[in-house]
Amino acid sequence: MMGEATITIRRSERDDWRALKTIRLEALADTPDAYGSTWKENSKWSDAQWKNAATNRLYYLAYRDDVVVGMVSGGLNDVHPGTRWLYAMYVTPSDRGSGTADQLVEIVCAWARSEGVDEVYLHVTKSVPRARAFYTRLGFRPTGETFPMDRDSTLTLETMVLDLD
Repeated sequence: MMGEATITIRRSERDDWRALKTIRLEALADTPDAYGSTWKENSKWSDAQWKNAATNRLYYLAYRDDVVVGMVSGGLNDVHPGTRWLYAMYVTPSDRGSGTADQLVEIVCAWARSEGVDEVYLHVTKSVPRARAFYTRLGFRPTGETFPMDRDSTLTLETMVLDLD
């Protein structure tokens, strides 16, 4: 059981690269259909590539008792200029249902607000209904946009949006 330990979420920094690598590879192994990259691709990354990702990409890591239990990323999308996006959401199975996922989404929403936008978008893979149900519970709604995933055209992505006001 998780006990009464509190969750700590913070933006990743260079020294967090090992934690980012751990949780990212776990996510890619656990739910391979959910991500635009694969475990095989990311497992070949050098330490320098992980350090770069931890430092220069907008990743937030969730820790419980100093163990990384979740991640989320925020970012831009060149196809939709001016928008802010939630990417790479994952919570380790033992921490699901604890509220960690809600907190990870909220930290990306706070970042988006600080960027001056009033909506957050995401893509969810139709073959991962658990994720879609989670986002729907939080108030995300489909935009009507669907398209095949770049790395695997058999997977369909659905765009969802959350109003932040």
